[in-house]
Amino acid sequence: MASHPYISGPGNITAMLAQLRKNFPATVTSDTVKKLGLASNNESYVINALRFLGIIDEEGKRTDRGQETFTIHDEEKFKKSFAGLVRAAYKDLFDLRADEAWKLSKNELIGYFRSTDKTSELIATRQAAVFQAFRGLAGYEGGAAQKAAGATKPAKKQKAAKPEKAKEAQTAKFETKVQLNSGKKEMALTVRVEINLPAEASAETYDNIFKSIRANLIDE
Repeated sequence: MASHPYISGPGNITAMLAQLRKNFPATVTSDTVKKLGLASNNESYVINALRFLGIIDEEGKRTDRGQETFTIHDEEKFKKSFAGLVRAAYKDLFDLRADEAWKLSKNELIGYFRSTDKTSELIATRQAAVFQAFRGLAGYEGGAAQKAAGATKPAKKQKAAKPEKAKEAQTAKFETKVQLNSGKKEMALTVRVEINLPAEASAETYDNIFKSIRANLIDE
C-alpha cells in the first residue's frame, strides 16, 4: 500500500485546504468533504492527505499544529508554516534530497515514489501531483522544468536602429546661376535642382550623386 497520498484530482485536496483556511471544524471526516461537494466518491483520499500532513489525527480531529497553521491570516507566514508541514510529512524525501525536493521535476518525483512505495506508474504520477499541489501552496512554484519555463521571458523586441543620417531619405536642393547673353542684354537664370535620395542607398551611391551634381551643374 502506498505510504504517500494520492488522488486522481489533486485540485480537490487544495480546494479542501482552502476551505479549512476559512473555517477549520474540530472534526473533519469524509462526510465533511462530501457536504462541501468535493471529491465525489473520493472523499477518503482527501482525508488521507489531511492526515498525512498532520493537520487531523486518525479520528479526524483537528490537531494543534493544524489549527496553528490554518488560522494564520498573513499569506507569506501561512506559506512558511505550511511548508513546515510538508517538509515534516515528506521527511523521507527531504532527508534524501534536502531543499532540492522543492524543485524536483514531475518525472523525478514519479521515479522517487515508484521506488519508495513500489507503486505503479499511474499511482506514482498521482502521488507526484499531490506533492506538487502541496509545494505550490507552500510558495514553491514547481519543478526544474516549470521553473525554467517561468524564468524564460519572451525576448524584448529590439528597437529598430535609426538609420545613419547619411543614409536617411533626404531631399537635396542645389542652385546655380547661368548668365545668358542675348545680344544687347544680359539675362540671369537661376536653375534649382531637387533630388530625392533613397534611404537604402550606399555611401558610394551618395558620393557619386554629389560628384555628378558638382561636375555637371555647380562647377560649370
